[in-house]
Formats: sequence, structure tokens, C-alpha cells
Amino acid sequence: MKIFLKTEDEINLMRKANRLVGATLAELSRHIQPGVSTLQLDRIAEAFIRDHGAVPTFKNYPNPFGGPFPASICTSVNNIVVHGIPSEDTVLKDGDIISIDCGTLVTGYNGDSAYTFCVGDVRQDVRDLLTVTRQSLTKGIEMAVAGNHLGDIGQAIQSHCESHGYSVIRELTGHGIGRDMHEDPQVPNYGRKGDGVLLKEGMCLAIEPIIALGDRRICLLPDRWSISTRDGRPAAHYEHTVVVRRGKAEILSTFEEIEHS
Repeated sequence: MKIFLKTEDEINLMRKANRLVGATLAELSRHIQPGVSTLQLDRIAEAFIRDHGAVPTFKNYPNPFGGPFPASICTSVNNIVVHGIPSEDTVLKDGDIISIDCGTLVTGYNGDSAYTFCVGDVRQDVRDLLTVTRQSLTKGIEMAVAGNHLGDIGQAIQSHCESHGYSVIRELTGHGIGRDMHEDPQVPNYGRKGDGVLLKEGMCLAIEPIIALGDRRICLLPDRWSISTRDGRPAAHYEHTVVVRRGKAEILSTFEEIEHS
């Protein structure tokens, strides 16, 4: 395992990449409504990213199970947990939820963030899942400080979600990030306090709780990318890229424009 501590100059470049991801998600939020296809959202995202002088990192990202990812964002609707492929056949309906995961490459460094959006009038039990998952991201980030361990992050996420009756999908984790989209270490959304890698100042982590309303078991769909809950019930996904600091983590990505518009 090789974990790279980032310099302040590198962190500044990553901040730019992550702010662009936040701006892209905010731009997409203005278009999320019934009748819009996920392929339309992908085209909006790619144009927005390229218009800002960046590269959509997900496009052509290699897949150990099949061909490269064909789009610029992952659009995961309802029971699709992660890695949903945008399609003109997937049209958003009233009551859906959609997780959009987005990555950008700016001046050699990566940004990565995800947000789960409501489409129209969503059932209250599903809205509650989104609220708790979003809260668990905050609780995980609060543990991402120098001197803690990876297990502290996972335990904070797991205990909050499970206390509300939800399931942590264990096969899918957060990750280190920097020059590469996925670097060491993996950042599980479950764990025990004091376990795992010691967190040091300058580590950059993508923390991303992926939480199911029902059973935590998942399956890979025939497109070799999309991952679904086995029971067909919804799942939520939120992600921030953060820098481990002393006392309090710094969040490089942002939901501000989404949540305060």
C-alpha cells in the first residue's frame, strides 16, 4: 500500500478540481426533473466540465469486468447503487431518486463527489434514507483528522446508519485520491474505532457512504458496470473529497450551491 501525503500546492490543485465537480453537480440539479433522460444529464455534465477547461475523469475509465465506462458521470436511479450508465432509455419519473457521481481532472489532479437527488415527490421513507446517509457523511468527515484511524470514519458512518435501520453496502468503499482517481487507502463505511490505517495530515480521501434502505446484498448487472441492490429497494450515495488535517478535516468538494439554492 502506497499512501501519498499531498503538499499544499497539490491540495490547491485538488481544490480547483473538486470545486468544479461541485459546480457541475449544481448545474445538473437545475435539470433534474421528470421526463429528463440520464443521457441528457451526461451531455450537460460533459459540456460543462470541458467548457471549464477540465476533463471528465470517468469517461473511458477502465473496467476489470468489461469495457471502459462510456460516459462522463454515473447516473444511478433508485435501486442502482453505483456506476449506472447514462442512457436515453432511462427517463426520470416523479418519485425517483438519482445518485450522480462526478469526477474531473484539472492540471493533473482529480476531484470526485456524489449527491443523491430527489425527482419530484419522493416517498417519505426514501427521503429519510437520503437524510440519514447525508448525515452519516458529515459524521464520517468529522473523524477524518490526524491521529484517528480509518476505522473511526467507518464506525461513525456505520453506527449512524444502522441505528436508523439502514444497511451499509460493504463491498463498495471510499478511497484515496490525488493524481489518480483511486489511490490507497480504501475507506470502508463500516469498522471499529482505532482499527486500520493511521490518518496523517495531508492525506486526501474520498469518503462516500453507500447505504441501502433494505438488505445490503448487491449484484452486478449485465452491462458489467451498474450495481443494484438484490432486493430492488433504493440506495443512497453521497461523497466528498477531504484533506485530513489536525483538529478538523477540510472538505475540498462542495454541496453548497445544491443545498442553498
